[in-house]
Amino acid sequence: MTPQEVSSNRERVVTVGSGWVMLPLLLVLLFACIGLFIYAVAQGADNRPFAVPLITSLLAFPVIVILLTGLFTLQPNEARVLVLFGAYKGTVRTSGFHWGNPFYSGGSQSAAARSGTPQAASKADTSTPRRPRRNKISLRARTYNSPALKVNDKRGNPVEIAAVIVWRVQDTAMAMFDVDNFETYIRTQSESALRHLASLYAYDNGEDNESTLRSNVDEVSSALRDELLERLAKAGVTVDEARLTHLAYAPEIAQAMLRRQQAEAVIAARQKIVHGAVSMVDMALRELAEKQVVSLDDERKAAMVSNLMVVLCGESEVHPVVNTGTLYT
Repeated sequence: MTPQEVSSNRERVVTVGSGWVMLPLLLVLLFACIGLFIYAVAQGADNRPFAVPLITSLLAFPVIVILLTGLFTLQPNEARVLVLFGAYKGTVRTSGFHWGNPFYSGGSQSAAARSGTPQAASKADTSTPRRPRRNKISLRARTYNSPALKVNDKRGNPVEIAAVIVWRVQDTAMAMFDVDNFETYIRTQSESALRHLASLYAYDNGEDNESTLRSNVDEVSSALRDELLERLAKAGVTVDEARLTHLAYAPEIAQAMLRRQQAEAVIAARQKIVHGAVSMVDMALRELAEKQVVSLDDERKAAMVSNLMVVLCGESEVHPVVNTGTLYT
């Protein structure tokens, strides 16, 4: 049997009765049942036949109470999955006051798992048995902040990475029946996708036209969202947004990588300084030649170039030396 055949649940949107119609009707029946019971007792006190109204009131009372348990409310962006004796009957997505079959059972999702906190969810995973609920699922957008994970990037360097994921339930039937606990499933798959993504990109200093985690944040975030959409589709969950919130080298190599980055910055700065100094020397020589300020032979040009390069490229302040003789003495 293929996984597709196993996970064949799909959401069916259904409508149920209005609670505003059923509530007054059931209350009228309840008061009528109580009145019938009082009437039967009064008949018995007068030695009149009372068995039929008494039995009728005693049998009708628990039935009406059970029917009252079919009343439920739904807030905006909330749904209820209807399960009758183990069979999926549909999902109610309309907010308001409703009445449904009182035998629609609760699901396996515990109250702690719906609270949204990792501590409560971890307790819900281990607690047995789980308290039945009315299968209410929030359809609101929710966020999951993953912890900082230590993984190896494409070059094998250990890095710390974390992300924030905005998700919401799209198919309530898949979320309820195709996975044991969809919130736990989301956390597990999100961390797995984040680890896999980090292994596909280098932290920085990639090859020519190579995307990196630090330089191509938008591309990396888009790739993370696409992978999460594929992974979480099995649980009926869609991902609205996924963004990296933390990215750094692991502490054991952070100092070494910082020194490397500093060295690269120094080299890049030196290259610009040398390039600028050569341009300035060339401009000075051309200006002197064009304006015929002084006629320099090759030896004097070499000396001037040397002095100008020392002045322009030196880190400390240069103190000029005044030559009172000639360049040859």
